[in-house]
Amino acid sequence: MKRIIISAAILMISVPVFAQDDVITKYFSSYEDDESLTKVTVTSRMFSLFTDIETGDVEEAEFLEAISKLKGLKVISGDSIEDGMSKYKDAQSKIRGKGYEELMSVKDGSQNFQFLIKEKGSVITELLMIAGGKNQFHLLSLYGEIDLKKITKLASKMKIDALDHLRKLDPDNKKDEN
Repeated sequence: MKRIIISAAILMISVPVFAQDDVITKYFSSYEDDESLTKVTVTSRMFSLFTDIETGDVEEAEFLEAISKLKGLKVISGDSIEDGMSKYKDAQSKIRGKGYEELMSVKDGSQNFQFLIKEKGSVITELLMIAGGKNQFHLLSLYGEIDLKKITKLASKMKIDALDHLRKLDPDNKKDEN
């Protein structure tokens, strides 16, 4: 009986771990050996290191609050690749039907951008960005508890090229561009 209870407890604990092995993780793994792409993974531990920093102003406090709720970031990026658009279409096909809701898509010349979210209740748990063009491809998965307004500010603070596309989600930024 004791073994059954222990086995059931281990199974219950391991289910959330397997749930984290989502489409993006599998996609990320499939391109692990592709040297034409840059792969970046930021863990929750990295984000938590920032939360120990003393803040001097409101903007820094908002930044730290936003990242304190993040669990991770995964980015696949390539700016000089031969098959960017095919990677874009492949990524779209792999996420179709996996619980993502489209927020916005942009077709700008030969560039395509798509922003999607996954929600649990009323909380955004993942923000996904897919961008592709003739010679480039970017896939970004930001997961945790996400406040889109704060995350767009976070995108401007971090120096990861693929995060620059997140500015397109900020309505205030669009006013500034006009």
